[in-house]
Amino acid sequence: MVEIKNLTKNYGHNAALRGISFEIEDNEILGFLGPNGAGKSTTMNIIAGYLPSTSGTVVVNGFDITEQAKEAKQCIGYLPEIPPVYPDMRVEEYLRFCAGIKGIKRPDVKKEVESAMEKLHITDMRRRLIRNLSKGYKQRVGFAQALLGSPKILILDEPTVGLDPAQVAEVRALIKELGEKHSIIFSSHILSEISAVCDRVVIITKGEIRAIDTIENLEKSLTASTLLNLTVDGEEATVMRILKDIRGVEEISDVEISGNRISCKLTLKEEGVRNAVMTSLVANNCNIVAMNMAKLDLEQVFLRLTKQSEKPSTLEDLVNETPDSSSDGDDHDDLDDMPDNPYDAVE
Repeated sequence: MVEIKNLTKNYGHNAALRGISFEIEDNEILGFLGPNGAGKSTTMNIIAGYLPSTSGTVVVNGFDITEQAKEAKQCIGYLPEIPPVYPDMRVEEYLRFCAGIKGIKRPDVKKEVESAMEKLHITDMRRRLIRNLSKGYKQRVGFAQALLGSPKILILDEPTVGLDPAQVAEVRALIKELGEKHSIIFSSHILSEISAVCDRVVIITKGEIRAIDTIENLEKSLTASTLLNLTVDGEEATVMRILKDIRGVEEISDVEISGNRISCKLTLKEEGVRNAVMTSLVANNCNIVAMNMAKLDLEQVFLRLTKQSEKPSTLEDLVNETPDSSSDGDDHDDLDDMPDNPYDAVE
């Protein structure tokens, strides 16, 4: 288990993390989502022990990452967004080198390296110089070093970057398989990957956590009772006037007009407003062609949550908030979180 409590990270006057807290359970695959500059890579680097936090604690399998760094890091396998490979080394040579750094006993090195290469399907690349590998294969080599020593915790930052669709499917299957014996925190910008493999998700923006829940619960909480797909026949000006005058219709979006037919999506304050929509349109001789409650997917949930400018205090507050596209802070690039040489931060 990994416990993150009140974690903050400041860069001068800029706060990359603002007191975030969450846990990764045993044998759980936790998705970590957020826009660029949200603090994802900063969080992962702190959990892995690459960067110190300004305040707060990270406990890995009972070991504090600051006070008991050696013991904590032995429980972690880390794949950064940019794999830490040495281009002038051969694949097998590099993995043996990493095994030595991780303190794997000499009799076990060969077995660990062979197992990691087999899982990532790079055994036939063992003699190749890393500099001559494609980006996808370099990513695989980086993933292989994270698996050495069978660490209890795996931290994967964009593990499928540079992979072709077939390789992405293989990595997804591998992550699901590893989730049976490992706790995994998995960051990705490809939301279909998160949906395919993760048990829960953490959504973070501007250094603050917006939501922690299963994908199913997030979709239900934020969408099922608030969105209405509507198709109606009538004069455009009349239909739009009617909809805007209905109390409880908070937003009209995705408007499409084809002749005398109008399709749109309504954001409702509550599900009961649907009856008012139907009554008003019928009373004004507008023919309702189709009307059904909508369900957002993870991508739409993510966009809605990350557009919020303030952290809600309760789930009810979150559900009742109206999306706000404004931004009140400077964007902070995750890559700026890393020191010039990330290994300088490892004690």
